[in-house]
Amino acid sequence: MSAQENAVRMEELTSLERLGLRVSAMINSPLAQLDRRVLVHRMDTDTDHDWESIMELLAETDGLDMTFCDDGSVFLKWDAPTDDDRVIDRGEEVARVETEEEEAPF
Repeated sequence: MSAQENAVRMEELTSLERLGLRVSAMINSPLAQLDRRVLVHRMDTDTDHDWESIMELLAETDGLDMTFCDDGSVFLKWDAPTDDDRVIDRGEEVARVETEEEEAPF
């Protein structure tokens, strides 16, 4: 896909989708995944409705702690996966452990 086609596709996204992608990218960044925390800043272009929608979605996510800062940003923190989060399938010759990737909830 060319840069121009990519720019056209970005214009097709709603403001809520753009915000969701931005927050998702911040959560899934290598540093955030390593530290299991991230500070999400609200931009001037984020509407109240979009920001509240994303915050509601994040609030519904199990294992995610949210701390709202005075400047409008939100500090997200989550725990490392536990053994309860892993599925062991002993039906195969070799026991296999599957862990879910910690990804954004949207």
